[in-house]
Amino acid sequence: MAVAQNEYVCRLENKIHLIYVNVNQDNRLVHEIEHGKFLISRGAGEVWNWESPAGKVRWKRRVEMLSNALRPGSQVLELGCGTGYFTAELIRMDVHITAIDISPELIEEANLKINAKNVQFLVENAYQTSFNNEQFDAIIGSSILHHLEIRKAVSEIFRLLKPGGVIAFTEPNMLNPQIALQKNIPWLKRKLGDSPDETAFFRWRLKKIFSKAGFSEIHIIPFDFLHPAIPAKLISSFSAIGLRAEKIPLIKEIAGSLFIKAFK
Repeated sequence: MAVAQNEYVCRLENKIHLIYVNVNQDNRLVHEIEHGKFLISRGAGEVWNWESPAGKVRWKRRVEMLSNALRPGSQVLELGCGTGYFTAELIRMDVHITAIDISPELIEEANLKINAKNVQFLVENAYQTSFNNEQFDAIIGSSILHHLEIRKAVSEIFRLLKPGGVIAFTEPNMLNPQIALQKNIPWLKRKLGDSPDETAFFRWRLKKIFSKAGFSEIHIIPFDFLHPAIPAKLISSFSAIGLRAEKIPLIKEIAGSLFIKAFK
């Protein structure tokens, strides 16, 4: 089958999934597909800083935060599942998961790594998915929205979510000094393994975007002062200090991440 230059093909379980990407209209999607190849070549977990001792502690906390938003029996959409780090935790719950990513390579690795009856991996464009209106009880993701054109993504999330449904995401905080430098200096972004277009968020601006899209009960909370480079023997002490810092006005605003939860 001939494939046009602006189509990407992924073969999974003898099926062909086509992603139609108009290069002239959205270079960001093309960049993210190429970034998926980079992550596979370098080791996604290493690039994402989930493999160090402190990185694993940070990851465990995110799993707990995002999982707490889910209810038994829910139809859950995971945006930007990557190689399935979070998906591997979700399959332990009594939920049905549809896990999507724009990268065929990342989806292929996730599909090979995770074999469970309650999960389906698909290559999808988060701006224009193939799903029905109001199909999901919950939509979640770890460090995905900052890769997307946020208004397009939030609009599609709202379309897909059932009335009364919940969203939960963890994202980088632009007020954190390291994050601000990393997301705004191109050579540093490349050095640290970021994709060209990814950014971070100011929580008050993000809240306005979700509110304008129609979401309610929007909570965006700064958290996480534990750096992934902290040595294992210091994790306990630094974690305790970080948890206290998260409770201090102004200081908490420069935490590394944002936890986002809202309802339709």
